[in-house]
Amino acid sequence: MQNKLFIISNESISFSQNSFFCDNLDMKSTPEGLKKSFDVNIIARKSKKQRSHKINLEKIKIYKNIIAFLFSIFKSCKEKNSKYLIISISPYTFLACILIRFFGKKPVTFLRSDGYKEYKSKLGFLGLIIFHCMFFIVSKMCHFISCGEEALRGKKGKIIFPSQLSEKWFLNSKAADLKSIKLIYVGRIRIEKGIFSLLKIMNKTKQNITLSIVGLEQFSEKRPEQNNINYYKIETSEEKLITYYDDHNIFVLPSYTEGYPMVVLESLARQRPVIIFNEIKHIIGNKKGIFVSERNPESFIERINYIKNNYNKIQEEMKTNNLPSKKDFLKKFENYILELS
Repeated sequence: MQNKLFIISNESISFSQNSFFCDNLDMKSTPEGLKKSFDVNIIARKSKKQRSHKINLEKIKIYKNIIAFLFSIFKSCKEKNSKYLIISISPYTFLACILIRFFGKKPVTFLRSDGYKEYKSKLGFLGLIIFHCMFFIVSKMCHFISCGEEALRGKKGKIIFPSQLSEKWFLNSKAADLKSIKLIYVGRIRIEKGIFSLLKIMNKTKQNITLSIVGLEQFSEKRPEQNNINYYKIETSEEKLITYYDDHNIFVLPSYTEGYPMVVLESLARQRPVIIFNEIKHIIGNKKGIFVSERNPESFIERINYIKNNYNKIQEEMKTNNLPSKKDFLKKFENYILELS
């Protein structure tokens, strides 16, 4: 008989047509991957908006308010041999951790990104204080799995590099067309993603450069209109997403904060160089093909020109990258949770 694994998430999940949907792909694939070894149950917040990725699990409970959310966790704590995986630290999951620990159970908390930077970008100095208090208390009550050393902030934890890369991402790589520079960004149109900063830079560039943004939730969604910008809806098909990368020659990630972004791995897997900005240069590690720009048009164009003039050399270097696969990530994740039990 499988042990029950309750996955507690701060992410909002929507429900429509008898199915559940989320925005972050790892909120879909990680629980689905773990169901081979555990009886997976998800407890999360209810989203007012329709989300994009269908979660292929049946045992999902979503709640409009924090009282119902915590009461569901309270009931789960009475079950024998139940295990808990908390995804990211937020006010909701912070209270969940305290409640679970009160019943003598020690959850695993997965740090997907550096919460200090996220809270600072949203709330400034107050955000730093709020997250520090939550992080300090949670660190005393749980085991950590982290996407990198930075997110651990000196605390003990198991580092497991996440990945959503199936075998498809490494097959049939397509040569890049360098007749013109075609940039691509895959992600949501949010302030913290730095996309508006990138649009300002693009508006000041005089070179023949286009940018495709794959991230609209709805075609009716408001967005800045520029002649050199093309917008596309969020893509959930692996095959179509691979085609998007293949049809462009440089990927840009303008985020102000990131943990271990899947889109960078996707781009590198398709042999497309990546441009990021100073704020997230920690994500490079030992990966080849990632270039750091200052957040201004001059530096940005300089990086683009360097990549264009050295494209073949860069691609050869990128072939040495040892990118983690989705299969390896899920196996390590599963083994660590089983070790703790």
